[in-house]
Amino acid sequence: MANTLVIVESPTKARTIRGFLPKGYRVEASMGHVRDLPNNASEIPAAQKGQKWANLGVNTEADFEPLYVVPKDKKKVVRELKDALKGADQLLLATDEDREGESISWHLLQLLAPKVPVKRMVFHEITKEAISRALDETRELDMELVHAQETRRILDRLVGYTLSPLLWKKVAWGLSAGRVQSVAVRLLVQRERARRAFRSGSYWDLKARLEQAGGGFDAKLTHLAGQRIATGNDFDESTGGLKQGSSVRLLSEQEARTLVETVRSSPWLVEAVEEKPTVRKPVPPFTTSTLQQEANRKLRLSARETMRCAQGLYERGFITYMRTDSVHLSDQAISAARSCVETRYGKDYLSKAPRQFSTKSRNAQEAHEAIRPSGESFRAPAETGLDGRDLALYELIWKRTVASQMAEARLTMLAVDLTVADARFRASGKRIDFAGFFRAYVEGSDDPDAALEGQEVLLPDLKTGDSPTPKEVEALGHQTQPPARYSEASLVKMLEKEGIGRPSTYASIIGTIVDRGYASLQNNSLTPSFTAFAVTALLEEHFPDLVDTSFTARMESTLDEISTGKVQWLPYLEGFYKGEEGLESLVQKREGDIDAGASRTIDLEGLPCVVRIGRFGAYLEAKRVADDGEEELIKATLPQEITPADLDAERAELILKQKADGPEALGEDPETGDLVYLLFGQYGPYVQRGQVSDENPKPKRASLPKGVKPEDLSLEDALGLLRLPRLLGEHPDGGRIQAGLGRFGPYVVWDKSKGEKDYRSLKAEDDVLMVGLSRALELLAMPKRGRGGRTALRDLGVPEGSEETVQVFDGPYGLYVKQGKVNASLPEGKGADDITLTEAMELLAAKASSKKTSKRSTKSSTTKSTTGRKAAAAKPAAKKPPATTKTGRLRASAVRVIKPGDT
Repeated sequence: MANTLVIVESPTKARTIRGFLPKGYRVEASMGHVRDLPNNASEIPAAQKGQKWANLGVNTEADFEPLYVVPKDKKKVVRELKDALKGADQLLLATDEDREGESISWHLLQLLAPKVPVKRMVFHEITKEAISRALDETRELDMELVHAQETRRILDRLVGYTLSPLLWKKVAWGLSAGRVQSVAVRLLVQRERARRAFRSGSYWDLKARLEQAGGGFDAKLTHLAGQRIATGNDFDESTGGLKQGSSVRLLSEQEARTLVETVRSSPWLVEAVEEKPTVRKPVPPFTTSTLQQEANRKLRLSARETMRCAQGLYERGFITYMRTDSVHLSDQAISAARSCVETRYGKDYLSKAPRQFSTKSRNAQEAHEAIRPSGESFRAPAETGLDGRDLALYELIWKRTVASQMAEARLTMLAVDLTVADARFRASGKRIDFAGFFRAYVEGSDDPDAALEGQEVLLPDLKTGDSPTPKEVEALGHQTQPPARYSEASLVKMLEKEGIGRPSTYASIIGTIVDRGYASLQNNSLTPSFTAFAVTALLEEHFPDLVDTSFTARMESTLDEISTGKVQWLPYLEGFYKGEEGLESLVQKREGDIDAGASRTIDLEGLPCVVRIGRFGAYLEAKRVADDGEEELIKATLPQEITPADLDAERAELILKQKADGPEALGEDPETGDLVYLLFGQYGPYVQRGQVSDENPKPKRASLPKGVKPEDLSLEDALGLLRLPRLLGEHPDGGRIQAGLGRFGPYVVWDKSKGEKDYRSLKAEDDVLMVGLSRALELLAMPKRGRGGRTALRDLGVPEGSEETVQVFDGPYGLYVKQGKVNASLPEGKGADDITLTEAMELLAAKASSKKTSKRSTKSSTTKSTTGRKAAAAKPAAKKPPATTKTGRLRASAVRVIKPGDT
C-alpha cells in the first residue's frame, strides 16, 4: 500500500482531516510558515552578514532575491517533516487555498526537496465529502499565486524597512511604517482632525404626543409659516452656523417655548396620509470583511479575535474557509440553507427561487465561496456542542447564510402630515406586513425578534380631516455632534471600500496600529495618538503617495494583476524601489530635508503652546515671562488619556500653569499635617500627600480611579485614595481582605498566608472607598479572570519549584500562557488543548529572558553613538551567489515577511 504524507498548517486542522482520510495517509502540521525573512541581525547567516542589504532581508541588487531563514522555533518542525517524508511515496501539500497557503506550500517544497511525486490539495471546507473530492482533484502548485504573494511580502518589507528607520531618527525610536498600516493610521488622523475642526451648532424643535381613537403617536415639527425647520444636516461643521445659502428657519429656545404654548391650545388637523409599500432583501452571506464588521458590531469582537475564532471553527470543520472576498454560495450550500428555512420557519418564508449573489469587491480574490456553515446540511447552533464566542460566531454565520435564502420582508412606510396654527408636524411609522428574512437575521442586531418589535412603529388609523388631541408638547434643544471616530468595523469597511490592503490582513494591521501606540481602543473606538499625528504629517509632506488612498489602491490592483500573470513581478519591484523616483532614492533625498525638531512638533490650532513628541511620550511646550522678566521655556507632560481631539486651550493652560506655578493644594491631611495636591502626570491625574524633598523623596501618591473627574475630586476622596489599601476584615478561611488601587484599577485582595494572595478587580458599579467585606467575599468567590476580564481557558498546573499556576488565555491578539506577570504568546498553529505545561514553561522562560536582554541592550545602546552602532554592524562577509529555482522566477530560498511595517 502506498504511503502518502499530507502537510497542513495546524495540529487542529490535522486532527480533523485525519478522520476523513483512508488508510495509508499520514497528516502532519507545519505550524504555519516554516521560513521567514530575518527578524533581527542574529538570524542573518554568517555568509550574508555585513552585506549592505542583509538587514533589509532582500538583495535589491540581485533581482530582489529574498534572504530566507528557518527560525529557531521551526527547525525542529522542519526536521520532523523531513523524517516523515522519508517513509512516504507521495507528498500532498494541503495548506489553505489562498495566496498565503500557496506560498507556505511553495516554501515547504523548497525546504523539503522531496524526491517523490508532489501534488497540491485544496478544499474550502473540512468535511468528508470535501476532502474526498480534494483527493480526486489534486493539482500542481500555482506559481502565479506564489509570485503575487511573495511580491506583496517583499514590497511590504521594502516599505517598512526603508521608512521605519527614518521615523526612528526624525520622530521617535521604535515606530513603524507600512504600505497599508500608514494609510490606515492616516484615516484615523484625518477623522480626528475633523473632530478638532468641528464647531457645534445648536437648534430647537418641537415634539408632540398625540392621541386619536385611543391610540397614541408622536409627531415632530417640520415647518413654521411655510419655512422648513433647521435640523443637524443644515449646519456647517467648520463654523457651527447654518450652511451658506441655507433658507431654513433656525428656532431659538424662546421661540420654541412660545410655540409650545400656541400649539397646545390650538386645534390639530390631519392634512395628508401616505402609505408607501416597500421591500427589503436579505444581505449576502459573509465575506472576511463583513464578518469582521458584524462581529465587531454585534459581538464586540476585535478583528483579530474574530479571525482567530473563525479559523478555529474552520479547522474543526464547522464553517467554510474564512478568508474570502466572494459572496457566492455553492448549489450544495443553497440547498442546505433552504432546507433549514423550510424546517424552521415554513415554506412561506422561502424565497421564490434560490438566491445567488454577485461579488462587488474591487479586488475580489481568495476562496471561491462565502463564509457559511460547512457540509451538505447545516448543523443548528444548538446542536454543535460549541459555547462562548465560538457558538456566538457560528450562530451569526448560520443566521446570515440561512437568511440569504429567505423571502423578502414586506413593509409599509407610513407618513402623516398635521397642521396646527401656522406650524406643520409629521408623524412617521413603519408596519411590517410580512417579516420574511427578518425572522432569522437583522443586520446590526443580535436578537431578530426584539429587532422586529423595535423596527415596527405603528400609527393609529388616521384619515385626512381627523383632529387628534395633543397630550403633551415639548421643546427640545439639540447640539450637532462631531464625526464619530472609527470603530474597528467602520475602519475595515472604509479600507475595503477604498480597495486598500486585503481583508485577510485587516486584523493584523489594526493590531499593529494599537501595538505600536498609533491608536488606542476606547469604548470600541480607535483613538489616534499624538505620535500618529506627527508621523502622518511627516509622511503627508515628504511621501504623499505612500499615504494616499488612491495610490495604495492602485498598488493593490497591480499586485492582484501579478497573480493572474497580467503584470510581471520583477519589473514592478524595480520601478517601485529603484531609479530617480523610486522609494530608495526618494528616502535618501528627503532625509536631509526633514528637520527632526519640526517632525516631532504638532501645532494644533487654538492652543497657547505646541505639542512635542519626546522619549517618554507627548508633552506641551510654551514660552512665558518669569517674575524676573526673563523669558523661560515650560515643558509639561501630557497624560496619556488626553487625545488630540480632547486637548483644548483650557486644559493645556491648566497643565502648563500647574507645571510653572506648582500644584494647588486641595487641603490638609489632619493626620499628618501635610498638604494634599492634585497633579497631572504621564499616566493621568493623581493625588499626592506632601511635596518632594530631601526628607521625603517619594511622597505617597494615588491615581484617580477611572471615571473620576479631577474637577469633581474632594479632599475627603483624595485622603481616602491616599490611605489605600484599606482593611475590610477577615476571610472566613483565615487571612485579611483589603481593598486597594493598583496599576490595572481598583481591586480586593485576600492575603492568605506565606505571601499567597488572591486578587479580584472591582466592577464598574463598585467604589473602592466604599466597598465592604460582604461584597469583597462575593467577588473573591467568582472564577478568577485574566487581564481584560478574561477567564482562563485552561489551567496547566503549578510547575515544580514554583508557587504560581500557569494558565492559558485568549486575548485580543491570540492565545497566550501566563504565570504571574509574564505572558507568552502561543506559536502559530498551537491550540489551547495542545500546549503542555513543559512547553508553556519553555515559552515563558524565553519571554522572561528576552525581556531581560531587551532591557540590557536598551541600556547599553543609549551609551553608544549612532555612528558606533553602524560601525559595529558593518562587518564584511563573502557574497554568496544566488541560486534560482527550477521555475527561474524566484530564488531557491524565499519570502515571508515584514517587521517594522507589518501588513
